[in-house]
Amino acid sequence: MKKAINIVSAAVLAVFLFTAIFIISPAIAQKKSAGTVQGAKFEVSYSIMENLKAYIGKDVLIHLRSGKTFQGYVKAVGDQAVHLEKLAGGRDFYDALIRIDDISAIEAKFRGER
Repeated sequence: MKKAINIVSAAVLAVFLFTAIFIISPAIAQKKSAGTVQGAKFEVSYSIMENLKAYIGKDVLIHLRSGKTFQGYVKAVGDQAVHLEKLAGGRDFYDALIRIDDISAIEAKFRGER
């Protein structure tokens, strides 16, 4: 009898845990999407640094050569680094200083959903 109660208790606990994981994890994993930048475009003849200067105050994603991605608002662009503020992923109170040489790509949302 005790063995049957333990099995039922374990099954109920497992169902509860799986339900909690499926409800909570999408909310945690959800990333902030980049806002649309009206009239924006990339200039392929410009450097990454020059392209980033056009996005000061705008929300962008920056991909590094290491594979890491940062999303935030471009605060300033210098000769050697870009300053991102209000980072995505629940890190609104964090900023990042990223070396321009480490950037492999930048993303910005040009169009809204149709």
